Amino acid sequence: MVSSLTPANQEFVNNLNQINSRMNTAVLQISSGLSMQQVSDNPDEVSPLLQARAALASSQQISTNLGLVKTEVDAGEQALSTATTLFDQVQTLAAEGATGTQTAASRATLAQQVQSIEQQLVGLANTNIEGRYIFSGDTDQTPAYSYDPTQPDPVSAYLGSASTRVVQDANGTTFPLALTAQQIFDNPNDPTTSVFGAINGLVTALNNNDQTAIQTSVNGLSNVSSYLNEQLAFYGTTQDNVESATNFAQNQQTELQTQISSLQDADVTSSIMTLTQSQTAEQAALGAEAQIPRQTLFDFLG
Repeated sequence: MVSSLTPANQEFVNNLNQINSRMNTAVLQISSGLSMQQVSDNPDEVSPLLQARAALASSQQISTNLGLVKTEVDAGEQALSTATTLFDQVQTLAAEGATGTQTAASRATLAQQVQSIEQQLVGLANTNIEGRYIFSGDTDQTPAYSYDPTQPDPVSAYLGSASTRVVQDANGTTFPLALTAQQIFDNPNDPTTSVFGAINGLVTALNNNDQTAIQTSVNGLSNVSSYLNEQLAFYGTTQDNVESATNFAQNQQTELQTQISSLQDADVTSSIMTLTQSQTAEQAALGAEAQIPRQTLFDFLG
C-alpha cells in the first residue's frame, strides 16, 4: 500500500505514534506496578524471573511445612519433659522403697504408685497431635503401646514402626524429625536404658518385698534417667533446627521477593515523569502541526 502522506507528514505521524506508545506503556506501568507486562517487554529477564518465582514458591512451601513440624516437635519436647519429671518421681519412690524400715504392705503401696506413673508414661508415648501418634514412627495412625494393668507386664510390645521422616531446610539440607516411643521408652538395643523395663523390675521387687532386688533396681534407674534426658535433648536440638530453618527460609524469601521486584516492578515515579513528558510532547506536536499552513486547490487557481 502506497502512503498518500508527504515525507514530512509521515515523519510527524511516526513521531506521534512513538509518543503514544510511551504514554500507553507508562499508563500500564503506573496502573499495574509492573514494568514487564509480557515477554517481549524484556526477554532477557524472563528466565531469571521465572527461576526466582519458582524458588520463592518452594521456599514458601518449606516454611508452611516447618510450621506444621514445629507443632509436632514442640509437643514431643513437652511430652518428654513431662516424662523425665515422672521418672524422677519413680526414682524417689524407689529410694523410699529401698529403706529398711519399709514393710511389705508399704512397698506394695509404693508399687501401685510406680505402676500408676508407668501408665502415665504410656499415655505420653501415645501422644496424639492432629490425628497422628507422633511417637509411632511412620505408622502414625496406631498408638505406640497399649496398657493392661491385669498383666504381669502391663505394657504391650511396641505397636508402631521405624521413623524415617526428615525435614527439609530451605538451604537444601535435611534433618530427622522424630524418635519412636520404642527408642525413647523401651530401647531394644540396650535393655539397661529401658524405661518400662526398669519400672516393671522395680514394681516386681516392691511387690515381692525383696529389698536386695529393690536396691538393684535403684542402682539401675540413674542410667535410665540419663538416657531419657538424652532423648529429651534430641527434641531440644530439633526445635533449634526448626527455628534456624524457619529463619533461613524467611530471609531467603525476602531476598527472592526483592529480586523479583527488581526484575518486574515498575519505577512508578519514573513512569509518571515519562507520562507527563509524553503528554507535553504530544500537545506540543499537535500544536505545531496545527500551525502548518494548509494549501488547497483554490490557492493554486487564485
